[in-house]
Amino acid sequence: MRRLSREGVPFSFSFMSYNSSQGTSDGVVYVRRARTMSRESLEFNQNAEMQERYMDLDTMQPRRFWHPLLMTLNGEKVTV
Repeated sequence: MRRLSREGVPFSFSFMSYNSSQGTSDGVVYVRRARTMSRESLEFNQNAEMQERYMDLDTMQPRRFWHPLLMTLNGEKVTV
């Protein structure tokens, strides 16, 4: 994801949503076109190392997701 973003290539991915403050999920989120954004500082976000910031290029909204909840990248299943 970061390499593709550095090269200016948008990517697609999906992940399971999770709201840590409410302990809820809205299910799987599909993002058609995105690029990563700079990582937040631990000073401002204690979960920064476990989260990835991205820009949804279809809505132009900044978002984030939890790394362990990543499911696919460019149509390929992600395994740990």
